[in-house]
Amino acid sequence: MMKDAFSKGITLGLGMAASSKEQGEKVMNELLKKGEITREESDHVFAQWKQKGEESKQQADEKIKQQLKQWLTELEVVTKEEVTELEQRIIQLENRVRELEEK
Repeated sequence: MMKDAFSKGITLGLGMAASSKEQGEKVMNELLKKGEITREESDHVFAQWKQKGEESKQQADEKIKQQLKQWLTELEVVTKEEVTELEQRIIQLENRVRELEEK
């Protein structure tokens, strides 16, 4: 259920981004046709939009990671690191038992 809502949110966000890009391209092409901006200015604006989009994506990715970590903590899901620590501890205890048995 949570996975479906998450997937739908991502799909909606991607759809909005694609729509925004198309609208932006449409506006820029109109301005180019009218001679209100040059190709260089248009390229510069698109480069800025791309950079801001990447920055926004990174921020969104970080927020998603933080939210997932919070949910996992609240649900008391064991992390990979915790499992690894427990495995190492078991190995140490097994070695200790083996040493004691040999005495």
